[in-house]
Order: sequence, then C-alpha cells, then structure tokens
Amino acid sequence: MMRLRRLDEVCEITMGQAPDGESYNFAGQGLPLIAGAGDFGDVHPAATKFTTAPGKICRPGDIVLGIRATVGERVIADREYCLGRGVAGLRPRAGLEHRYLWHWLSRATPGLAQKARGATFKQVNRDDIGGLQIDVPTVTDQRRIAEILDKADALRAKRRAALAQLETLTGAIFLEMFGDPLSNKRGWRQQTLKTFFHIRTGKLDSNAAVEGGRFPFFTCSQDDLRIDSFAFNCEALLLAGNNASADYSVKHYNGKFNAYQRTYVITLQDERNSYVYARFVLAHRLTELKRISKGTNTKYLTLELLNRIQVPVPPSEMQRLYDRRIASVSKLSSVHVRCSAGLEVLFASLQHRAFRGEL
Repeated sequence: MMRLRRLDEVCEITMGQAPDGESYNFAGQGLPLIAGAGDFGDVHPAATKFTTAPGKICRPGDIVLGIRATVGERVIADREYCLGRGVAGLRPRAGLEHRYLWHWLSRATPGLAQKARGATFKQVNRDDIGGLQIDVPTVTDQRRIAEILDKADALRAKRRAALAQLETLTGAIFLEMFGDPLSNKRGWRQQTLKTFFHIRTGKLDSNAAVEGGRFPFFTCSQDDLRIDSFAFNCEALLLAGNNASADYSVKHYNGKFNAYQRTYVITLQDERNSYVYARFVLAHRLTELKRISKGTNTKYLTLELLNRIQVPVPPSEMQRLYDRRIASVSKLSSVHVRCSAGLEVLFASLQHRAFRGEL
C-alpha cells in the first residue's frame, strides 16, 4: 500500500551554508567542505577544501544533494562534512529506508531541477525540496524495492567498469607495442608533423552548422555538428585548433565532411602509415600541445607550434597490426555499449514500476 507524503514529513533536510571564508584551508584542519556538486565523487564526496568554522554539518550516511547550478546530483556522506551553500543534507526519518530514498531521488530530481531559478546560478530552496511528493510503502516493501534496484544498479556499474577497462586497453596495447611516444626509448625513426602529415584547415565559420545536415561539420566544439555541404572527401584526423581550456581533441573520420576555419584537417603523407596509430600518437601528445599553445582567454595552436612535435614512425607492418588489435577492442566495446543501453532501459523501467507500486 503506497502512501503519498511530502518529503520534509519523512526526511530531515539540512540546507547548506557557506562558512567564513577566513576559515578555509587545504591542510586538513577542521571538517572537509562540500561547497557544491563540484566536490562530489562517484559515490562519496571528494572534497579538497577544509573549514575550521563549519556551520551546517552532515553525518555519515546522509545523502548530500546538489541544489545550486548542478541540481539533483547526489552522493552519500562517508564521514562528517561541512555543507556549503550549494548542497543540502537529507536524512530519512523512521519509516523511510535510506536506499529507497536514494533510488527515489534519481526519479524525482529531474522535476526538482525544473523548479530551479536564479539569474546567475539556478538554485532550489528548502520548500522546493521538502514539497516533493514521495510514495512511502511499508518498510518491508521499501527494502524489497531497494534490493531489486540495487541489484540492477550493480549490473549497470559492472558494465560501465568493463567499458572503462576497454578504454584503457587501447593505450595499454599501444605502449606495449611502441613504448612512450614522448620519450621514444625504442628508438623509432622520428618525423615532424609537417613531414609525417599533410595539414590543412577548413574554410567556414562555426555558425555555418545546419541542424540535421547531410554531412559532419568538424569545429572546435566537442559536440557533433552537421552541415549540408562538404569540402573534403577523404580519410583524415581532425584537430581543434583553438579551445578555451586547451583541451584539444583528435577525431578520426573517413568520408565526406566539412570543417571550421580553425580546425586542422590532417592526412597522412605516406598511406602505408596508419590513421589509428597516428590518432593515438597525437592524442597522447595533447598534454604537450596544451602546454605550448598560445593565447590568454582562448588557447590556439599554430602550425609553427605543431611542427615542433616529433612523431615516432615504427614500421608500417607494426602499425597495421595495432590497427587490427584496436579493431577487435572496438568491436568488443560496441557489444558492451549495446548491452549498457539495454541495461539503462531496463533500469528506468524498473524504477518507473517501483515507484508506481507495480513491483
């Protein structure tokens, strides 16, 4: 039997409060401060700043909810923390199971986020949180529902972990076969980017993108954009030439596409070399590209800077072997991605049924 209650009737809500700024420190003095969702880890808080003047405090086991800017993200406190103004602490009262509340929040927080308001940072208040309507079945049913959702969530977590392992496998295979391209301890012959690649740029402004366009349009954005015309019809690597944080990305594409005027369109001088190998080398050197890129507000890469980079060139046969190994990893990753998508659909369905009293 489900009973609809206001959240603040069944849960103690502690709204965070910013402590005195002079009490902040990074030396571990006082309590760790959770200022907002930026201090969240995967499951528990990951605070780096401390305060000797904590005002609002959560206890171990409390759910810490993001309420400012990033509304709805949540973690579980593993010790006492000071709650800053960007979070709230939730502690279920008798009759409300902790794990049931945890899962219910993932269904309720999208609606909570819609209530957020504010000019600079969107934020929700105590009434927004406390006024949420929660179905509260018997404690026995809450535990049963939470157990079902915990098991389903564990399957999702295992699938995500498997995907993460596969992502690291690409780099591990590279380093095993070729070593670190920066130190080049294997002594491979090296070339500059200018001699290893043919480098061009696109010609278009970034606002040339067309929603639902026929061809990919590569810009300095991480988003996948489209356009109705193409200027290139080839296999290439696409390197963003400017970026506010200098977090450059290298994409690989084969076919018809177009490019922004600050996107480098990079093709191999010698077709016996491998695009898959070349992409990893470039991606591995992005930290160096970030260090040497110019600009104060927006960082950008010039051809002069790019040509300072040396590229190790192992035999083409080894590069092709790397291609085949990575293709096998990619195929396995695709299987995991499809399975993960299926698990997400299953979990959403279970949640929907659970909080409608159908489990």
